[in-house]
Amino acid sequence: MKSFLSGILLLAATTATAQNFTADSTQIAGITSHILLKGQCYEDLRVLTKTIGHRLSGTPEAEKAIAWGEKTLKAAGADRVFLQPVWVPRWVRGKEKLEVDLAGNGKYQTLKALSLGNAVGTDGKTISAPLVMVRTKEEFDALPAAQVKDKIVFFNYPFRQEKVNAFEAYGDAIWLRGYAPVAAGSKGARAVIVRSLSTGMDDAPHTGSLWYRDSVRKIPAFAIGNTTADQLAAALDKNAVAVRMMSEAKMQDSVLSYNVIGELTGTEDGYIVVGGHLDSWDIGEGAQDDGAGCVQSVEIIRTFKALGIRPKHTIRAVLFMNEENGARGGRAYADSAKSKNEKHILALESDAGGYAPRGIGLVMSEAQKKKVKSWKPYFAPLGVYEFDVEEGGVDISFLGKNGVPLAGLLPDPQRYFDMHHSENDVFENVSHRELKLGAAAMAGFIWLVDTYGL
Repeated sequence: MKSFLSGILLLAATTATAQNFTADSTQIAGITSHILLKGQCYEDLRVLTKTIGHRLSGTPEAEKAIAWGEKTLKAAGADRVFLQPVWVPRWVRGKEKLEVDLAGNGKYQTLKALSLGNAVGTDGKTISAPLVMVRTKEEFDALPAAQVKDKIVFFNYPFRQEKVNAFEAYGDAIWLRGYAPVAAGSKGARAVIVRSLSTGMDDAPHTGSLWYRDSVRKIPAFAIGNTTADQLAAALDKNAVAVRMMSEAKMQDSVLSYNVIGELTGTEDGYIVVGGHLDSWDIGEGAQDDGAGCVQSVEIIRTFKALGIRPKHTIRAVLFMNEENGARGGRAYADSAKSKNEKHILALESDAGGYAPRGIGLVMSEAQKKKVKSWKPYFAPLGVYEFDVEEGGVDISFLGKNGVPLAGLLPDPQRYFDMHHSENDVFENVSHRELKLGAAAMAGFIWLVDTYGL
């Protein structure tokens, strides 16, 4: 008798699961079709990038982007849109110039170069010094201070092209922006030049934040593209190379800015956050980094509203300010959530470009990961298969420190670092299909978390 009852219960449970899978798959397919057919995220991105352009925090362009975000979220149908104050750094690049005497004959040529973000400049004066090249940390550490003092140090560490996952290669090379200026400054160098963190087979320099230490004298830092780096290395193999450098870069007083937040009100207590960062570097248009994540987040609000999806939990689309050179928007949001004792179910960030989605990174308990991985079949039609990477995002990492489960969209990584932090990051390099597929993957994931929890 017990065996018979157990069989009936198992059959009922299996049937219910099959019914749920069919219904859930239909819902996610409907969300996907709606975004692919009627999604406006690509047009939103065009307006953001082509009417405003790049948007470094604290600039007039960033303020225009805040107004754009507020207007766009309201038009998307958010039940409530509000601005969250955040004080942000104001770094100014100003004019800059890098010249080299490659042949050692006193004739200088100008190279394409960019100051690293948050770098100090030369007060607009031209400094001149011999160039010393190293390829690794270990090679630099072995140099006596006498060989570094009053020199400009060229850190020629190449992006690891053999690594299949470009984000892994980026993590391998990011020490160039953190270690090089401090290490060289501690040995008396006048400035540093670093090879850009780039997969590109071109000469575009890539900027990005550096990190100084208060205990070490701050020195200027420039990035150069891959072609120029190879040219510079070849010249140094033949003869001594002299460099002239000028930069007006400087940090000014912090200014008041805002995160932009749009909500769809839930029927139960709790918040689910989805977001990207509204600021970008002051070159290119910030299309992949991270206009894409912002418009995908807005698309979720628009889609749920259009399809009449009433969420259990309040869905918040957060357009964070100042991820690039301070991450103060993410801190401000997490601090506010903690002070208000807000219950957050999940935070999902898109900050890896608007390319075709390949996975969703998870930073949460093993039990929660197991539940999310049980949803993998729903995402197979979107080409999303990777759920084993621990990844959330910079802005939501502060919520993670408060115990909130995190997730991060994982787009195909192969082209991202061709564009990242460079003049190449423009609207024309975004595919409307890939951008919308990423938004669909995010929307489906948010719907599942809202419906079944973690």
